[in-house]
Amino acid sequence: MEAGYREELLAALRLQLEWGVDEALEEAPVDRFAARAPVAEPPPVLAAPALQPAARPVLPLVPPPAAAAAALAAAAQDLAALKSAIAEADSPLRDTATNLVFSDGVAESGLMMIGEAPGADEDRLGRPFVGVSGQLLDRMLASIGLDRTRNFYLTNILPWRPPGNRTPTDAEITLFLPFLMRHIELVRPRHLVLLGGVSAKALLRAKDGITRLRGRWHQVETPAGPLPALATLHPAYLLRTPAAKREAWSDLLLLRRTLDGDDAAR
Repeated sequence: MEAGYREELLAALRLQLEWGVDEALEEAPVDRFAARAPVAEPPPVLAAPALQPAARPVLPLVPPPAAAAAALAAAAQDLAALKSAIAEADSPLRDTATNLVFSDGVAESGLMMIGEAPGADEDRLGRPFVGVSGQLLDRMLASIGLDRTRNFYLTNILPWRPPGNRTPTDAEITLFLPFLMRHIELVRPRHLVLLGGVSAKALLRAKDGITRLRGRWHQVETPAGPLPALATLHPAYLLRTPAAKREAWSDLLLLRRTLDGDDAAR
């Protein structure tokens, strides 16, 4: 080793001692120019086999309530079977009502009147339009010579009373409309009278209120074909709004003229 290089190394050692270095990092000097041994690569990690998802049980398809109601209604071959099918239909209204309110009057009369839903008296007795509004309806129809024991037939869109006599919901109307259409098909009336806005809008598929729909004949599409339908005010509305009885009387006169003309044509 040359003397100059040796002096540089000693000077470097003395400098490290002055800085406070008092130990070596390794016992033997490291030859940094020697070839390093290859580092062994870690063994490959084998991927765990993919877990197959557990097979889900195949659940039977359950038809929505409206579809189930339509199937029950279509299977009814007479009015007694239709009443039993309505009683079987799954509806929360069935659990809160007292009696199923199906119909009253003469099914063969050719004139079918449709309201919206039973009230408290109807729910108690199991017959439509037997409360105060029904008594008013009987007097109104008697004024043009019609009697429920001979000349017309009564039913509602809903067969069960809504709690608190509230207005039927769209879902409730949708559920029971197939039964009503089958009811019409079995009775085969020549004319319909739609009592109140709920009945008129549901069967006419209209957005207008009863004050716009009343006073004229419409066509209701039924499974048996189109039927003429007169929209008029509900008697319960007339009890709350006596001034509207004039419009209701005009509707009754139109009904009477139409029935007389139909009888003359036959």
